[in-house]
This record gives sequence, structure tokens and C-alpha cells, in this order.
Amino acid sequence: MNEKLSSNSLSVLFFIKKAKLLKNGEAPICMRITVNSHRSEVMIKRSILPAKWNQVKECATGNDHSTRELNHYIEVYRTKVYKIFRQLEMDNRTITARTIADILIGKEDAAQPKTLIELYAEHNSQVHALVGVDFAEVTAKKFDTSLLRLTEYLSYKYRVKDIPLAKVDGLFVRGFDLFLKTQCGCHHNSALKHLKNLKKIIRIAMSNDWVKKDPFFGIQFKEQETHVEFLSKEELNTIINMEFKIPQHSQVRDIFVFCCFTGLSFADVKGLKPEHVMADNEGELWIRKPREKTGVMCNIPLIPAAVKLMDSYKEHPICEARGVVLPVFSNICMNDYLRDIAKLCGITKPLTCHIARHTAAAVVFLANKVSLENVAKILGHKSTKMTQRYAKVLDSSIKRDMENVRAMFG
Repeated sequence: MNEKLSSNSLSVLFFIKKAKLLKNGEAPICMRITVNSHRSEVMIKRSILPAKWNQVKECATGNDHSTRELNHYIEVYRTKVYKIFRQLEMDNRTITARTIADILIGKEDAAQPKTLIELYAEHNSQVHALVGVDFAEVTAKKFDTSLLRLTEYLSYKYRVKDIPLAKVDGLFVRGFDLFLKTQCGCHHNSALKHLKNLKKIIRIAMSNDWVKKDPFFGIQFKEQETHVEFLSKEELNTIINMEFKIPQHSQVRDIFVFCCFTGLSFADVKGLKPEHVMADNEGELWIRKPREKTGVMCNIPLIPAAVKLMDSYKEHPICEARGVVLPVFSNICMNDYLRDIAKLCGITKPLTCHIARHTAAAVVFLANKVSLENVAKILGHKSTKMTQRYAKVLDSSIKRDMENVRAMFG
């Protein structure tokens, strides 16, 4: 008996295994499921004397009660196969003979989600549950953003809300990359982050054997070198010495400068607590704090100017209420005030908390002969490879390294 649904073909055949007779002389009855020329066999836990089996009609011969019961049992099995087949078609899932057989014998749940968005959403839920344990809040939010971009791509390109995992191929991945860059306005490196997040989901699917072939095979992930923006020493001094009429401008300036002196990111300075500040054997103060983003420990020696900034906010209401070192506004408010500060100081560079971290690495540390290895430890980088990009763009370090050349050649 054959049935054609959509683009998949299905056939079900019942036969007996004469070569494997049981002790009572009966042969076990087997069902063969064939989907698109690929087979899978299932023993239906019934047997019959070979002489009583009609292979042409795929049933037992006779009209007694046991024969009728056996033939009914066979038809129930056949009906179950077609029912599973139709459900898989309606769910738009990839159909194989093995999948049908597994569902039939209970090895796989027919309702188990094998779609991209469902698996992605399940992954993100697990990430959110582990925030503060294995993941930072910012990481969870980035996965949420990547999932949103993926749903937008499915709607834009395929006019669907979800897609079977088995349908995700190299063409799908390259199309997503194009969508991110042309429709979402992502730069190369930003698009790359979304693709890497998608690849993690695909790795989960492959480890569960829901995807047979890696759709990322042959696709290279190579970040483009970006221009690292930071303030010059003169621009930093302008901000430090500027007198502001609005208290919030002074407060945000102090936090920005503190980040320039320590290399802390926005998330890290906002979460900085008194217990993160400790004295060494010589009484010098250090910040020892795991980075919110990566969990890597930062070891930051505090210069007197940074300590002075901390001390000035010890009794600030926000600091006392939250148990933090500095009264940091939300990221949006901080950036709004920093734009005002940039205008007031005549600085055309985009002033953000991130540019403070860059300024710390390039102008405060590397330009003052702090070694690359120590700067990496201060910033909480996993390797000096991440820190080298600051050294590459620092003109003063190039000038310093050329001193021996000048001494030799005049």
C-alpha cells in the first residue's frame, strides 16, 4: 500500500521472517516503512505459522477469532504509521522512515519541537535561568536580539514564523548574513555576532542528531579590523578640568573619568561595590572584580585621582541606597549626558562609556609604558590578542619605539 503526500512518498509492507523461526515454529511478523526509497523495519511483536501467512495480501489466512484479531492488529499498526506521517507533514518536519519508526515505538515524541525558533527560544530561556551563574545579563539580552533578527529574517525571506531545523542549510545562513547587512543595517562584525549565536544553536541541534549536515560548513568567520576610537590626553584633560553648571553633568563626567582611570566598562562601573575595592600589603587600593560580560577577573590598581573620585561619592544617596561605589545612571541617560559634555568641551568624537575604556587602555596605560600583559589583566581580557588593537593605533607608542632608531641613525 502506497500513499503520496506533498513531496514525500510512503509505503508500508508487512512480511514474515522465515529465517528466524521461533521455538513454536512460528515466524515473527515485521513491518517495513519506506519513505523516499529509504527503509526502516519494526517488529510488531506478533508471529504466525508460515503456512497461514498470505504475503500478497499481507495478512493471515482464515476466519477464526485469533486470525481476525491478528489482521486487525496489523491494520491498526498500518493506520498508526500513516497518522504519524500526516502529522509530520502538517508540522512541516523532515520525514524519514527512521523518524516514523522511532515515534511508533516510543523512542521519540511526535510533538517534540524540531524547529529552529523553538530550539532557539528554549536555549535563550536556559541562558536567562543561568544569569548570574554561567552567564551575564548582557549575554542573555544579546541572544534575545539575535533571535529577534532571525524571526525577522524568516518573515521577510520565507513568510513564515518558524522553519524545520533540517531546512537550515548554507543558503539559509548566507541569506541571513545578507539580510542582517542590507535590511538591519548591521556592519560586518555585528552581523558576525548574530551568525555565531546561530551557529551555537545549530551545534546543539547537531549534537541531538536533529541536523545531519553542518550548514556552516565552508563558511568562514573573520572579523574585520575596526578603528578604535579614544580621546587624546588633551581631550581627556579638557573634560577633567571643565566646570559644569548642571550637577548631573559633573556627576557623569566624574564616572566617565573614573572609567578612563580604571578601564571599567559601563556594566562593571555600575556594579562596582565597596567589597570589590581592597588594600594590598602596602596599603594601596585595588579593584578586584569579575567582568560582568565574561566573568574574567580584573586586577586594577587605583591611582590617587581615582580614589579621590570614589571618596567624593561615599555619602551620595544613590550609593548608600544601592550599596555601590558610584551613582551611575542608566546607559541611555549616561550617553545622553555624555553627548552634552562633548558639545560643551568642543569634542567631536562620539563620547560613550566604551570610549572611556578605550582611552584607559591606549592613553592612560599603554602610553605610559604599562606592559601589554598588565593592561590585559587590568581590562580583564582573556589574552593579549584583544589588547593589541589599542597598541596598534597609539601614535605615542610608535614614537617611543622609534627612539632607539633615532639614536642610532640620527
